[in-house]
Formats: sequence, structure tokens, C-alpha cells
Amino acid sequence: MTAFHEVRFPLRVALGVSGGPVRRTDIVNLSNGREQRNARWRHARRSYDAGSGVKSLADLYEVLAFFEARRGQLHGFRFHDPLDWKSCSPIQMPQATDQMIGTGDGVTVQFQLVKTYADAAGGVVRTIAKPVVGTVQIAVGGVVVATDRYLCDAASGMVSFQPGHVPGPGAEIRAGFEFDVPVRFDIDRIDINLSAFNAGSIPAIPLTEILP
Repeated sequence: MTAFHEVRFPLRVALGVSGGPVRRTDIVNLSNGREQRNARWRHARRSYDAGSGVKSLADLYEVLAFFEARRGQLHGFRFHDPLDWKSCSPIQMPQATDQMIGTGDGVTVQFQLVKTYADAAGGVVRTIAKPVVGTVQIAVGGVVVATDRYLCDAASGMVSFQPGHVPGPGAEIRAGFEFDVPVRFDIDRIDINLSAFNAGSIPAIPLTEILP
């Protein structure tokens, strides 16, 4: 059966990857020379190639073992995006006030972690389903909440407030965190090249995001 394995792709290899968000847009050219553009996907889907991250025979074997344990494309896993892995920019430290995740009403207990990408012209909201354990910080009404007053499910990114600590009506709930991207291999075959003694390479290791 298909499953998601809560393990991370080898970090040493992940730091050498290329890739990022992918979108699909239909462009129709009209008879008057103008065009119409329509988004096929509501959300971006990240795509990576980890082949360039393999630098040694040890790296190659680690990826091979990881691929076999996931049974190729069958099972998903966590991936550390070396550029976009925090609730803030990569040169900052996450703060509890980084991202707006909801507004309290005195009744709602659960709130989904999200990250907003926006500027003056518009923005998009991305669901964060794989936060890194121990990194989630929560603020309610601008005040940092003690960690014993809420729980965060690392497998779904859902924050649940404990009884007696449910955010009141109108209270702004914000969060800071680190996160991984849920992905799977986008191939069922790995081609290995042993070009030299104690060295090797895998020309391509495509990974694609699994949207929540």
C-alpha cells in the first residue's frame, strides 16, 4: 500500500540540489494578437533534481539505499528545500509572529500552519504539512504562547490548543517554524555511473512534491 514515510532525504545530498516551484499556465493566442492566460493549477508544485548533490561513493550508496527503502515512486518522504525551509527568509531566524494562520473565535481549537508569499500586487497561501519537530512557535494577539498550551502534529502541520487555552474572539494567531517538503521520487529507475575509483554519480534524481 502507498504510504508516507516520515524520514528525510539525506541532507548532505539535498544541499546540492536544483529546483523550485513549478506552475502550469494555459496561454491562448487570440486572432487580434492578444492573449488570454489561465492557471491550470491552483497551487505551485515543487520539483527538484538531487543528482548534482551526489559527490562521493558514500553519497551514492546512501541515495541508493534510500530509493530502495521507498520502493521507487511508491512511498513519499520529507525533503529539505535548501532555499525555502522557514516561516521567514533563509537569512532570518523564525519568530512566533512570522505567519498569520488564523483568527480566534473562542471555539475553534485547530489551525493549519501556512506560509504566505505576497507583495503589493497579490499573494498566495501555501499549506505547510510537514513542520520540523520542536521548531513551531505560536503567538496569540502578539503574545508568545507557552509550548505546553498547544500541540503541533508534525505529520499534518495542524496546531491544536489545549483545553482552557483556546484563542478568544478576534485574537490573531501567528506562527514561526521550520518545515520540510513532502515529496516522492519521480522515477522508478536509478542509473548509476561509477566513473572513477571511490567516486560515482547519478545523472538525475528527480523529486516531485506531494500536495496535501
